[in-house]
Amino acid sequence: MAHRRSSKLTLAFTAVAFFAWLILPAYVRVIAIASEGDPLAPLEARYQKATTLQANFLERYSENGTQVRVEAGKAYFLRPGRMRWEYEKPEKSVFLVDGKYVWFYAPDDHTATRMPAKKSDDWRTPIAFLTTGMKLARICSELGPARDAKPSKAGNEVYRCVLRAAEAGKDSAAQRVLFEISPQSELARIVIPQEAGVQIEFEFKDWEWNPALAKTLFQFEPPPGTVIVNGLLPEAPGMRQ
Repeated sequence: MAHRRSSKLTLAFTAVAFFAWLILPAYVRVIAIASEGDPLAPLEARYQKATTLQANFLERYSENGTQVRVEAGKAYFLRPGRMRWEYEKPEKSVFLVDGKYVWFYAPDDHTATRMPAKKSDDWRTPIAFLTTGMKLARICSELGPARDAKPSKAGNEVYRCVLRAAEAGKDSAAQRVLFEISPQSELARIVIPQEAGVQIEFEFKDWEWNPALAKTLFQFEPPPGTVIVNGLLPEAPGMRQ
């Protein structure tokens, strides 16, 4: 139970970085990044045109190259800066960003963890472009084909993004995110290395563009009897039990 809860806090820690980004200086050293001929330009253009998005996702969690957990569900995105991840298998839970707070709710625990979105001091934000108009050029200090990375599906292309956090003196090995893009300019997969050999991978399928999503979907209403716990997320995501 605690290990599963740690996985959701990992996602929260990664996603909440988007809000920290908004209050940071806009300076970025771009080495190899988007131009008019950049193959990622169609990807950015397609997602920037959408106000709402939804997709099915598969999350794989591994430690030192060994897969230890697989979870699945549906993700919803609303601009600006709101998202909801509904985990359906193997157990139900919800991770939600409402613009002010980050929530993780586990029905079996009758507990909701809440933290202010601005509390995170981490800059990792590999999914920021899904909820804002932010370009990958502002997320990555380096971006280019990952020729040593095999795509999960033939025809897809894999790109390696060196996140700006690496320039802030953090572990550079944990800042090299992989983006896998389909021929239809859809995000197929994100691979996010963490510290101590931990890796989180999200595979996306069945993207829907501008679906009708109620704003209440991105608001958390604690069910009766839910205990709300206030606090910061783990400093080392996925490693705290």
